[in-house]
Amino acid sequence: MELSALTALSPLDGRYARQTESLRGIFSESAFMRARVRVEVEWLIALSEAQLPELDHLSDHGKAYLRGLVENFTVQSCQEIKDIEKTTNHDVKAVEYWIKEQVSHDEELARASEFVHFGCTSEDINNTSHALMLSEGRQELVAFLRSIHQTLVENAHRWAEVPMLSRTHGQTASPTTIGKEWANVAMRLKRAIESIESVTILAKMNGAVGNYNAHTIAYPEKDWEAFAKKVVEERLGLTFNTHTIQIEPHDYMAQLFDAIVRANTILLDLDRDIWGYISMGFYKQKLKEGEVGSSTMPHKVNPIDFENSEGNLGIANALLTHLAQKLPISRWQRDLTDSTVLRNLGVAFGYCFVGYNALTRGLGKLQLNEQRVAEDLDHAWEVLAEAIQTVMRRYGVPHPYEQLKALTRGKGITPETIHEFVSQLDIPAEAKERLMKLTPATYIGKAVELAKRA
Repeated sequence: MELSALTALSPLDGRYARQTESLRGIFSESAFMRARVRVEVEWLIALSEAQLPELDHLSDHGKAYLRGLVENFTVQSCQEIKDIEKTTNHDVKAVEYWIKEQVSHDEELARASEFVHFGCTSEDINNTSHALMLSEGRQELVAFLRSIHQTLVENAHRWAEVPMLSRTHGQTASPTTIGKEWANVAMRLKRAIESIESVTILAKMNGAVGNYNAHTIAYPEKDWEAFAKKVVEERLGLTFNTHTIQIEPHDYMAQLFDAIVRANTILLDLDRDIWGYISMGFYKQKLKEGEVGSSTMPHKVNPIDFENSEGNLGIANALLTHLAQKLPISRWQRDLTDSTVLRNLGVAFGYCFVGYNALTRGLGKLQLNEQRVAEDLDHAWEVLAEAIQTVMRRYGVPHPYEQLKALTRGKGITPETIHEFVSQLDIPAEAKERLMKLTPATYIGKAVELAKRA
C-alpha cells in the first residue's frame, strides 16, 4: 500500500500531519542522519586543527565542503546512507562510509578521510546528535507553551474583575474572579516553562566506555578530554559530560521529559476545568459555519478541542514518562534498549504539539457568559458564612463557626437570612455595616489584584 497521510500508521503522520510538520526537520530519520553528519564533520575539522602529525590542517575550501554536506543534506542524502546501511546493518558506520564517499573525489579530503570517526564509538555521534535535536526541539516546544501562556495572561487581565463562585470539592465556596482563575494557571505554567528551560543538555565524546582508550593509545601526549570538551561546547553548543559509560546516561533527558510532563499536566488540568465551566454555561464557544456537534443532536456545540487536548497530552505524558524512566537505565557499560526507544522522541513531542494545537483552538473560541456567571454567584449567599464567622471571631462572639454552621450548612440561604443574622450580632457598628453591604460578588479578597499581577 502506498504510504500517504491516509495510509500512515500513526495519526501524527496522518490526521495530524500538518500540526506536527515543524518537528520533521528536527526528529525525523533524515534529521537524525543530518545531525550525525554534522557531528562527524565538526569532529574531523577539529582533529585537523589539533596538530596531529598524520593529519594536515584542512583548507578553508575543505572545511566549507564538509560543512556543505550538512547544509545541503536532503532526504536523498539520507536514502543514500540507508542504502549503505543495508550492507553494514549499522547506521553510524553507514554515515562514516557516506562521508568518505562524498569526499573521495577531493585529494585533500580523501587523505583526511581515515580520520572520519577517529577514536569515536557510535554513541559519541548518536548522543551528541540527540542532544542537538532536543536542543532545537525544546526551543520549538517552549515557544508553543509561551504562546499559550500569553493567552492565559490576557484572559487573566481581561476578566480580572468578573466575580465568580468557587467550587471546592464541587461545592459552593468563597468567591474569586474569572481572571484570578486564569492567573493561577498562567503562573503555574510560567514556572513549568522555566523548569523546562533550566535543564542543561549534555553530551559526551569519550570513546567506547568513556575513558578515551583508543584516543590515548594512538596519541598519548594529547589532552583528549579537553579536546572533546571543546568540540562539544564550542562547536556544537552543548554541555560536556565528563563521566559516562559508553552512552551518555540520559539523566538530563529524564529531567527534561519530567519537566515537560509537569507543563502538560497543568494544561490537562486546565482542559478539564474549562470543559466543566462550558458544561455549566460559564463559557460559550464561537460557532464555526458548517461544523456539526453531534450526528443526531443538532443543537450541540461540544468542547471537542479541550477533549482532544486532554487526550493527546495524556498520550504525550505516557510516552515522556516511559522515556524518563527507561533511558537512564543501561546494563553495565551499555545495552541497546535506549537506541530503539530514542527513536520515539519525535512521537512524544508530536503528541505534545497536537495537544497544544487543540488547546489553542479551544481557547480561541471561548466567550465568557457573564450573565450566567453572575446568576450562579447570586444563588450562593451561604458563602458569606466564612466572612461573617471570621469577623465574629475578631470581636469575641461565642461559638461563631458553630452558629454559622447551624444557620447555613445544607440550607438555602437568602440575602434576607444573612442580613437578619448580622443585624443581631453584638459587634461594632462599623463591622456590622461592612457585613450588611457584603454580597457574594464583592467578597473576593485580593482576587482582582492577584489576577492583574499575572
